[in-house]
Amino acid sequence: MRTPGSGGGDYLEAEEGADRTPLLNESQPDAVPACCSARYNLAILAFFGFFLLYALRVNLSVALVDMVEPNTSLTKNTTSSVCPEHSSTLNVPRNTTGKKYSWDSDTQGWILGSFFYGYIITQIPAADLGVGYLIAVRALEGLGEGVTFPAMHAMWSSWAPPLERSKLLSISYAGAQLGTVVSLPLSGLICYYMNWVYVFYIFGALGILWFFFWIWLVSDTPQTHRRISHAEREYILSSLKDQLSTQKSVPWEPMLKSIPLWAIVVAHFSYNWTFYTLLTLLPTYMKEILRFDVQENGLLSALPYFGCWVCIILSGQIADYLREKRNLSTVCVRKTFTLIGMIGPAVFLVAAGFIGCDYTLAVAFLTISTTLGGFCTSGYSINHLDIAPSYAGILLGITNSFATIPGMVGPVIAKLLTHHNTMGEWQTVFYIAASINLFGAIFFALFASGEVQDWAVSGYHMHRN
Repeated sequence: MRTPGSGGGDYLEAEEGADRTPLLNESQPDAVPACCSARYNLAILAFFGFFLLYALRVNLSVALVDMVEPNTSLTKNTTSSVCPEHSSTLNVPRNTTGKKYSWDSDTQGWILGSFFYGYIITQIPAADLGVGYLIAVRALEGLGEGVTFPAMHAMWSSWAPPLERSKLLSISYAGAQLGTVVSLPLSGLICYYMNWVYVFYIFGALGILWFFFWIWLVSDTPQTHRRISHAEREYILSSLKDQLSTQKSVPWEPMLKSIPLWAIVVAHFSYNWTFYTLLTLLPTYMKEILRFDVQENGLLSALPYFGCWVCIILSGQIADYLREKRNLSTVCVRKTFTLIGMIGPAVFLVAAGFIGCDYTLAVAFLTISTTLGGFCTSGYSINHLDIAPSYAGILLGITNSFATIPGMVGPVIAKLLTHHNTMGEWQTVFYIAASINLFGAIFFALFASGEVQDWAVSGYHMHRN
């Protein structure tokens, strides 16, 4: 087995030969059409699940802007010298019945980050009971949502044929971006015309409705699915027969010593720093620096994630096309897409901090930055299934644990650095995020692998995917 990461700067060429996948060269079982198939039905249901997951996650980012008393998080005259007011031309009376809370900037940072300490049903009474209760409830929401990505990865290890991984996973996980796209502007409209409390009631009810469909229509594996065709079941099982381990115990020691695993950890952590910083603080940046009102705030904050959603869907199709039709190695595709999806956002994020009050360029750069991040879904994000499909859920649990840290500390640090909401303070926030992104991209390019690792298959027999 080749030592992961050797080759350095010319890794693309070296990996091309070392990671040439037998699956791409040997005859494969005939693919079963995607239309009405059980595996694509699973991808669509997962899509809507992650849609609601992220809608529930980000709605507080918009609601918080309306929950806080004006200027309680700012020192006097801090916004007036940044950018001129940029208000909507709509002259529609807004609802002002929503209760306001005297939370300063630091407290808002802790509230925004508390989700990542671990559900929305008790959101409203918790706010009235105090900041501590609100943070605790958000932590419980995070606790409930935290299992979803590892569980979905574990399911896809049994459901996704290797040459359809990028497509199936990109479809299912793209729901997260669309959930952000819809939730941000819709939350802004709800706050404006109704009351911020309905932000949590509406999305919470939709989540409960989705749950019943999931329980009714989904099975853990093709073997236990009641409506899957025989042809599709055989197609999936035969495509995965040489990749899954029958070991009853988890090979923890070699797993935790695996350099390709740590390459994913570093990339996942780095990408999430930028992603969560923008996810939780973009509405605040839109309001306090660019001076958009609540209606425009929600809409423009959602625009970057619409671009990311489109990019995720397209990149998944392109990644599998390059592997299957162009015979590119898995590792080459994963590294290339990760480099694009991390270096591109870093460049445009830094650029966004230096365009002053040019509203059009600011929105354009932030949109391009987040859009390019969509390439990572077909890069490091599904690399767990490449290196250890039998343990993909466990691996994602490990990497996602590290990748949750940015969600916990990123908003707090960003709020600490932006007490006065000056352009210079936000430039520092963007610099930090971009630097971390760049480091993660380089580390992954050096040490990632596209091969099923020795410890991940029975008898430590080598297979490459």
